Amino acid sequence: MFNTLAKAARTAFAVAIGAALLGTGAGVAQAAGGPPVIGGGSGIIIDNQFECTVTTIGHDRAGRLVGLTAGHCGEAGAQVWAEQARGAGVIGHFVYSNHDLDYAVIQFDPGKVRPVNHIGGVTITGIGAPAQFPNIVCKEGRTTGNTCGLAWGDVFQTDETWTQMCVVEGDSGAPVVIGTRLVGMVNAYLAVACFGPEVGTNMNAILNDLNRRGGAGAGYAPI
Repeated sequence: MFNTLAKAARTAFAVAIGAALLGTGAGVAQAAGGPPVIGGGSGIIIDNQFECTVTTIGHDRAGRLVGLTAGHCGEAGAQVWAEQARGAGVIGHFVYSNHDLDYAVIQFDPGKVRPVNHIGGVTITGIGAPAQFPNIVCKEGRTTGNTCGLAWGDVFQTDETWTQMCVVEGDSGAPVVIGTRLVGMVNAYLAVACFGPEVGTNMNAILNDLNRRGGAGAGYAPI
C-alpha cells in the first residue's frame, strides 16, 4: 500500500517540465567556441519545448557516450539541445525511458558535446549507495542551481529517497550527491516547491535496471 501511495504522490506532484519558460534557468555559462559543455547539472531542452537537467554523463560498456535524466522528460526518439548553446543544434536523443523508475537514457553525439564531471557546485567522481537519514545531500539543477538538505531516506522502500532540498520545475533529472558520489536524481517535489520533500530515484536502482535490460546505458560509468 505504501508503495502505491508513494508512486501516486510522485506522479501527482512530479516536477513539471513544461511550465518553465525557455532560457530562464540558472544554468551554467557556456564558453565561447567549441562544443557545448555537458555534465551532471547541465540544462537541456527536449524536442525544442521542455527543459530538464542532466543527471550524469559517461560511457556504457559498448563505449557509447550516454547520459541520464528523469523519465518524464521525454520518450525514446526525443531530440536534445544544450540549453546554454542552442545554436549548436541537436546534440543527442533519448533512446530509452522508464516510467516506473522515472529515468531516461540519452545517447549523445560525441562530436557535438564536451563531457565533464563538474558543473556548478557538483563534481561527480563515482556512484554511491542511497542516502540515508541524517545524510546531507546536494543537487545541481538548471533552475535553482546548487542546493542542499537533509535526507530522510527510502521512506517507503520504493527505490526512492526523500530529501529536504529545494527543487522546482526544470530541476527534473538533477544529480543528487553526497560529496562527489552520485547517489540519485531529482524526480519530483511533494506539496509545495522548495518546501515540500523532494523525491528521487536511487542510482543503484537505475544502474541495476540498465544492466538487466541491456542495450544503451548498460555497464554505465560516469566520466
